[in-house]
Amino acid sequence: MIAINKNLLDADGLPTSALLLALMNAQDDICKKRLNMLHDYYTLKHGILGRARLSGVPNNKLQHDLPGYIVTVASGYLVGKPVQYAVAGGTETTTFDALKQAMDKSDTSSVDAELAVDASVYGKGVELCYADEQAQPKVAQIDPRTSFVVYDDTVEHKPLLGIAIYPELDASLMRKGDRVDVYTSSMVVHYTRMSTGAPIEKANGRERHFFGAVPMIEYWNNAHETGDFEPVVSLIDAYDVLQSDRINDKQQFTDAVMVFKGFGGLSQQDDGSDTTTTVNTDGPISVTTEEITDAERLRQKKMVFLPDPGSDMSYVTKTDDQGGNELLRKSLAGDIHKFAYVPDLTDEKFSGTTSGVAMRYKLFGLEMLVSMKERWFKEALRSRLKCLISFLVTKGSAALDVDDIQITFTRSLPVNELEIAQMAEAYKDILPDEMILSKIPGVDDPKATAEMMQKQKAEAVKNMQEQFPRYDNTQDQQV
Repeated sequence: MIAINKNLLDADGLPTSALLLALMNAQDDICKKRLNMLHDYYTLKHGILGRARLSGVPNNKLQHDLPGYIVTVASGYLVGKPVQYAVAGGTETTTFDALKQAMDKSDTSSVDAELAVDASVYGKGVELCYADEQAQPKVAQIDPRTSFVVYDDTVEHKPLLGIAIYPELDASLMRKGDRVDVYTSSMVVHYTRMSTGAPIEKANGRERHFFGAVPMIEYWNNAHETGDFEPVVSLIDAYDVLQSDRINDKQQFTDAVMVFKGFGGLSQQDDGSDTTTTVNTDGPISVTTEEITDAERLRQKKMVFLPDPGSDMSYVTKTDDQGGNELLRKSLAGDIHKFAYVPDLTDEKFSGTTSGVAMRYKLFGLEMLVSMKERWFKEALRSRLKCLISFLVTKGSAALDVDDIQITFTRSLPVNELEIAQMAEAYKDILPDEMILSKIPGVDDPKATAEMMQKQKAEAVKNMQEQFPRYDNTQDQQV
């Protein structure tokens, strides 16, 4: 988090050119130290790709997509099922209907998934609220490496600015500078700079927005803004190295050196006159002949002659401790899943016959992780709702208190439908129908479902009355 004293801003809440450049440099420093590294690991550019070994020695570089697995499970468990919104008390208003319509047009469920992935990778996701060509409010996910929010340095950490940096490309698709948009609580101001690190030019345009607050919102993953696989990056490196070396050892075992004892020196030609010929076809054709060393001869021919007494032939091989390697692999994999709080769902202990309660115990660590993610995500969602409601009110909608909107997350977890049915039956006369229906998988709108059930019951009673007419016993005639 970047925090400054709000007194550094001018009367319009804007930074000076020098302060804006300093803020951008601070974000660039964060990118170089953390965010770009996390991006590389998530896109399968692990540290092992830079590993070097001696020439002629196998150098496999295996990358295991453990970051992708951790991010997919953690973010999918959080927002794999769309977030649900409802007004407290069930009294929906026209403003709430307009709010849901605006979020549907923005496909916020997909935006939420993108933000959850960014938060899991980088430690935060960034969202921008904007108005489209028809003056309709929209939201979009933007790159957290080039966009950030600046907060005040009080204990409340209120957002002061939102800064987004977009590269400007020339006709050859080469970066020629940057376009910088600065968002305050009332306007967006556009700046340019001619090259990276260059001074900021004067503002070349500004316009009002009607979101009532800084329309750039950060979705934090946790209080420290750390990614889900960030604490286990070194363990992932060790896992890559271990598995790569296992392949290297297997390849070296296949390329084992044959040793002939009692047959002479290092080669059948003891004068060391073995040569290598190179033909150069770049430019004028030329032939180069060079003598090779004993070590190079050994690597090329995979055999060595030793003048020891007694004749013998054998391969020189490295001891292949597969048992120890497999034990180490399982230990590393276990530590990665343990310290990332994301279990290995392919483990046999996650069987299909496991009860719902037993499954939750096995997922206890993931549940704790996602519960913390949910708190921060919900806080950011409330900021989104405030911005959208403010925009709708400006267009003429009635005011709506964001605190009256209930935000519900549903875990993406295999369920035991029999257990849920038994639970619903047990609570039938204790809890309201809508509350019970909200716990049943597949029910996206508990209120509408409850109304359908009431309507169905009323129709069933009506049909029953039509089939069995009621009689007045005193008059002995049909009523």
